Amino acid sequence: MCGIVGYVGYRRVVPVVLGGLKRLEYRGYDSAGIVFIQDGELKKYRSKGKLQNLENSMKEALGAPSHIGLGHTRWATHGAPTTENAHPHSDCTGELVVVHNGIIENYHSLRNELIEKGHTFASETDTEVLAHLIEEYLDGDLRAAVTKALSRVEGSYALGVLWTGMPDTLIAARNHSPLVLGVHEEEGGFMASDIPPLLPYTDQIIFLDDEELAVLTSNTHKIYSLKSGKEVTKEIQTISWNAAMAEKGGYKHFMLKEIYEQPQAIIDTVSGRINPETGSVDLPEMNLTEDDLANIDRIFLIACGTSWHAALVAKYWIERWAKIPVEVDIASEFRYRKLLIDERVLTVAISQSGETADTLAGVRLAKDLGSKIVTICNVVGSTMTREAHGTVYTHAGPEIGVASTKSFTSQLAALFLFTLYLAEKRETMEQEQRLLLGKELIRVANIIEEELPAMQDEIKKLIESFYDSRDFLFVGRGLNFPIALEGALKLKEISYIHAEGYASGELKHGPIALIDKDMPILGLTPKDSVYQKSISNVEEIKARQGRLILIGTRGDEQLKTITDDVLYLPEVHEELNPILYTIPAQLLAYEIASRRGCDVDQPRNLAKSVTVE
Repeated sequence: MCGIVGYVGYRRVVPVVLGGLKRLEYRGYDSAGIVFIQDGELKKYRSKGKLQNLENSMKEALGAPSHIGLGHTRWATHGAPTTENAHPHSDCTGELVVVHNGIIENYHSLRNELIEKGHTFASETDTEVLAHLIEEYLDGDLRAAVTKALSRVEGSYALGVLWTGMPDTLIAARNHSPLVLGVHEEEGGFMASDIPPLLPYTDQIIFLDDEELAVLTSNTHKIYSLKSGKEVTKEIQTISWNAAMAEKGGYKHFMLKEIYEQPQAIIDTVSGRINPETGSVDLPEMNLTEDDLANIDRIFLIACGTSWHAALVAKYWIERWAKIPVEVDIASEFRYRKLLIDERVLTVAISQSGETADTLAGVRLAKDLGSKIVTICNVVGSTMTREAHGTVYTHAGPEIGVASTKSFTSQLAALFLFTLYLAEKRETMEQEQRLLLGKELIRVANIIEEELPAMQDEIKKLIESFYDSRDFLFVGRGLNFPIALEGALKLKEISYIHAEGYASGELKHGPIALIDKDMPILGLTPKDSVYQKSISNVEEIKARQGRLILIGTRGDEQLKTITDDVLYLPEVHEELNPILYTIPAQLLAYEIASRRGCDVDQPRNLAKSVTVE
């Protein structure tokens, strides 16, 4: 989950690496560090806390005449977030440094072995073991030493290595942790944990696979298999994102910017994939034959966090329209039970980054059991997309805020398209219905764009009476139950309010005991097929003096008889309510967190891309 940036080229290295770390701070912000070679020596700067602390400590180094270096922003696993535990970590000589993302599972035994050989450790981290292990094997050939060291390692890593003995060379390696290279003949060579740091300099990207090592100089890049030692040829991919997409663009926070980008993200995900005249859906990267689709008798949807909530919505859609039984699993639990999976099961993995460790592990297990794999993903060329049989790409662009917003709604849009695609191929939906639903998907994006500013203004006023609450409940029925879960997740992760989401009908089975005049409850109550049931549930809450906030369909005057706190939304097709009703839930979390003075984009203890299990 940590962020790594490396550069070797023709620019001054510190501004390149520091700027790259700023674009990666969403991956971890417990501590940070930068190292570069100047006059044959390593210059290392580290600090605990946010990246700003590091920047303040090295202002005099911004103009350093160095053109090679590494940087790291940390999400702590082994060892507290202190300066001593911040990366980069050095060997005993102080001439070799390592930055690392991942977990070295056998670090304890390796550390003891190295101590017995006379190595001295200066931190509590698992990463420092790598520096000393490379030192142990180093005999003039850095690539050979790194290869030998990694053959001893169990666990995950994205690795950057710099040595004064080869002052024009960076080594990069990965295994179960993302690492990408950027190449540009006039700029030099780049490495990073994610694409945004590379965007100001190049759109030419190489995705490393597991157990691959790269050797970068200012004008060359070579990639080798860690298993065979042989050089491998990798495809260079052109990324359509640009640097401006990873900037705030005048918004106070990335999260708010990304909330407002959702209408375009939905349109971009849908565009060119559904014929507006026939309703036919084209997903060219699915790579599944009609026989494959016809032979499916079950679907597993696997994901984590917000993506899991998208999967829960998709279960309703797929079972209704494609008429296939669907199981939804949290990816971290999926592979720890006895899975009844074979070649008649389709496994659909959902991940913004395509690098989520638990979801990747589930994909690999399902694949081994004979299942076809489809991934819903935002990052072209990511590990999950390369290992899947087929992909449905979302087109949300880079998402920097830790709390997922536009990734979620674009995943919903992609999953809705996937549902229409399955229904078309399996002939379970009439063409007229498919055409209608496709048009409604576009319409909901346009409605969100029109409604967002007024919606935000109303929510700002609404929260004044409960922004300082300690607990919060979200309730919904049917398609909106997963949105209650998602709303609660957003609130708890950025405002630190204890929040829970429940199916409305579950309240009387326990949670209703929590309700009193101090407990805010947000009810999702659109005019849909379960409307009367939802109204009955919120009446139960009112009878127990709960502080009700209702979100419902414009013109529904009954809601005003239940509570004064009502937010009205336009009526859309019932199947698309989850996308529309997500937006006020996101804004509610954002405005409450902002009102409480929380760090909206970088909430405590969290990081954006979860690449450890």
